[in-house]
Amino acid sequence: MSFGLGTFADDTHTFSGLVLDGARVMEVEGTTLALLQDWDRSSERLSALADSAPDGVALESLNVRSPIAPSGQILCAGANYRRHLRQMHYAFERRHGNQAPEAELRAASAAYVEQLAETGTPFVFAGLPGALCGAYDDIVLFGPGTDHDWELELAVVIGRTAWRVSAERALEHVAGYTIANDISTRDVMDRPNFPMTDFVATKLRPTFKPTGPYIVPAQFVPDPRDLQITLRVNGDVMQDESTSDIIFGVEQLIEYASSMLVLRPGDLLLTGSPAGNAAHHGDRWLRPGDVVEGEITGLGAQRNRCADEATFTAGGD
Repeated sequence: MSFGLGTFADDTHTFSGLVLDGARVMEVEGTTLALLQDWDRSSERLSALADSAPDGVALESLNVRSPIAPSGQILCAGANYRRHLRQMHYAFERRHGNQAPEAELRAASAAYVEQLAETGTPFVFAGLPGALCGAYDDIVLFGPGTDHDWELELAVVIGRTAWRVSAERALEHVAGYTIANDISTRDVMDRPNFPMTDFVATKLRPTFKPTGPYIVPAQFVPDPRDLQITLRVNGDVMQDESTSDIIFGVEQLIEYASSMLVLRPGDLLLTGSPAGNAAHHGDRWLRPGDVVEGEITGLGAQRNRCADEATFTAGGD
């Protein structure tokens, strides 16, 4: 029987949970990180437990947290879908004064993307656990900046240590997959007179990475290149793309990332956003009160309300 794994809370405590039918949750011993660190044995144990058809509480009755706790490293791939990158390249050229006829410029953008796919390497940058939130939590729209965008993405959960792993062996190091939305504030990406992207202001604010609702083990995702990514804002479809449009797949991303650093169980690797971001929809940026719903085939669904930063409390001591 298929199952998921996540982190949940009720009125008394936070716990790891075995997710059955996408609707019921049974508490299991150990943190999700600890389970991922011994994934071969954990997977066998969880599979046997799922086959025993245990009772559980309703998922909807629980507070659904970001699934990996405590979090490992977070890595994000950028500009990694063909149609999305063609849109980005076309918009960039227009913003910078390229007045070529539309058909000519779109052809140039397509050629640029295919050259990158053939000869380029992935672009990967680091995230921070402090940006994570649950699949049903509010997204707090912090300033500075007002152009808040969505980027629904397939996220890979690492289940075995990976160092200089070949693409051919990369999937052996994947425990499973989940959903992540890489919220990005576009108008603070570039600082005036400073030629570097400001990732902290743009992508790493609290609640800017809703993740989950749970991890689906890799054995239940036959082909990560055959999933549909769909995102709606207030019911309007904004992104609706197959992962087959990806430029560098899961194998290539793991190969590249593990050539630079050690990937460990519990690490999260976001694979990039498909086409359909806010700029493509006439600069339709997120605003307080908007409801963002996202789903990926077989991985569950997210639903996040956008909130003003005045609603945010940091918590802690």
